[in-house]
Amino acid sequence: MYRLHRSALAKTLHYRFFSQSAAAIIEEPAIQAPITYLEGFPKPGPAEQILAIPRASSGKNISAKERKVGRVPAIIFEQEDGQHGGNKRLISVQSNRIRNLVDKVGRSFFLSRLFDLEVRTDFAKEEEIIEKVRVLPRLLHLHSGTDVPLNVTFIRAPPEALLKVDIPLVFIGDDVSPGLRKGSYLNVIKRTVKFLCPPDIIPPYIEVDLSELDVGEKLLVGDLKVHPALKPIMQEEQPVVKIAGARVSDQKRAK
Repeated sequence: MYRLHRSALAKTLHYRFFSQSAAAIIEEPAIQAPITYLEGFPKPGPAEQILAIPRASSGKNISAKERKVGRVPAIIFEQEDGQHGGNKRLISVQSNRIRNLVDKVGRSFFLSRLFDLEVRTDFAKEEEIIEKVRVLPRLLHLHSGTDVPLNVTFIRAPPEALLKVDIPLVFIGDDVSPGLRKGSYLNVIKRTVKFLCPPDIIPPYIEVDLSELDVGEKLLVGDLKVHPALKPIMQEEQPVVKIAGARVSDQKRAK
């Protein structure tokens, strides 16, 4: 988890949605407060690289041809409202690279991680760079039968942006939970929670501690321990997980 010094917390409000129109209105750049994190809590690792080449046009036939030669049609947006925006660039990325990354970290973790995207004139030409930008995957479409990537949407992630991110939840402490030790079961209501995040402090996941939960108790979105600059988009009263009573089938077996 990350922590922002209280004296600097107010300055986090200077983070703004990034767009060309917004940049024209704001005359002076916001001063960003220094951010520190607590050791022992999740923190972002170094961003991995994804290579891309420009794509001249879009359409079903073009996309099919790209996939046939091992490429995935993709788009980069300049995020505007935390979801998607303008300044669109059509690109293609390497199918094997996307599939390897998704297999390595999992789909939910892939969609909550920043990557260094390098657009070249050709994958093999390191010296001919068109654009080098930090991005967040926004959408990933996989084939339902083979999990082959079909298309990817990225949004640019400059430091001053605010991004809507579905952050995966990792449950810990289940081995000592009083409720689970009594034979109850874990009812997972949400596996990700959407937060509005400055890019530099997007956590790779959020730990949900179950070690003190007894039968009938639950944790809410507002109970999650995150950096104070992260703002939940959903209502804080929404449940995340609950220790439920024994299943009906288990009760019948016990009789």
